[in-house]
Amino acid sequence: MVVAPLTLTCLALATLFVAVLPIALYRRLRRPFGLNGRDTIAGIAVFALCAMVIERAVNGFVLHQAITAAWLSNPLTFVIYGALIAGVCQEVGRFIAMRLMWRRATAGNATAPHSVTGPSAAAGDAAANATAAKLARAARSRKTSVPSTGDSTALGYGIGHGGAEAWMVGVLVEIQWIVFAVVENRGQLDSYLDNVPVDSMMRIHLILASLSPQMAGIFVLERMASLVLQIGLSVLMWRGVRAGWRGILPLAIVAHALVEGPAALFQAKLVPLYAVDGLYALLALIVAGVLVRIFRSEAQVTQTQTPTRV
Repeated sequence: MVVAPLTLTCLALATLFVAVLPIALYRRLRRPFGLNGRDTIAGIAVFALCAMVIERAVNGFVLHQAITAAWLSNPLTFVIYGALIAGVCQEVGRFIAMRLMWRRATAGNATAPHSVTGPSAAAGDAAANATAAKLARAARSRKTSVPSTGDSTALGYGIGHGGAEAWMVGVLVEIQWIVFAVVENRGQLDSYLDNVPVDSMMRIHLILASLSPQMAGIFVLERMASLVLQIGLSVLMWRGVRAGWRGILPLAIVAHALVEGPAALFQAKLVPLYAVDGLYALLALIVAGVLVRIFRSEAQVTQTQTPTRV
């Protein structure tokens, strides 16, 4: 079995596009929205810890227990568990990170200079304005950003969280399959994976045989939709944390579980892939439209508040 060169080319281009997408998105939006790199790093760290370590550890424990494994053999139970565990692990991590980010932002604002009153108020205001202008120019020259309480914080975090998912769940996995396909075309896959059990080796051959240019397109669609939805979930959580609403964590868990539901239904072989991808594409378009409206107004506010040169 040989993987067609056209298929390999499409897979490589799709993987490259998904790899570059979150990086390009951050670089493109960093200046208009005043994104803070620490928010993006927080999103990367939360996904890596909560999704790739904690969630996988919990799944490994649950699926290796006789009682829970038998319980999860029911497709509907498997779907509910898979959607909820992803929501709980990722949203709890997102909630903790954003609580810390909110405290940092509000602490930074609390230390801002206050206005003065009395006979020297005019002179004090002039000195304060001059100092603020100098600090703003120094910050721009160092390319640093100040903690923000606006939705731009959620945007930076969401790009990090969704970008980490695109890389860890998408790019690295696709690179592995591209390598397998190249080795298979050389007729060396069996010797390359000589320690893999026979049944697993057969599944690898079947997956390689199913690769096509259409699969590359589906991969790009899934990763783009996932990135948009992660940004949307980040905005939802950030606004709830900013408002001090206690119900934001359970709401975010339910929302994330509903987003994960179609993928879990496909894994349980209850719905076809084209239906799942079509639903995700539609949902991502709706969320993207809402985000564009939110951040368009955010950009206008940011530009209005940007200090002018003196």
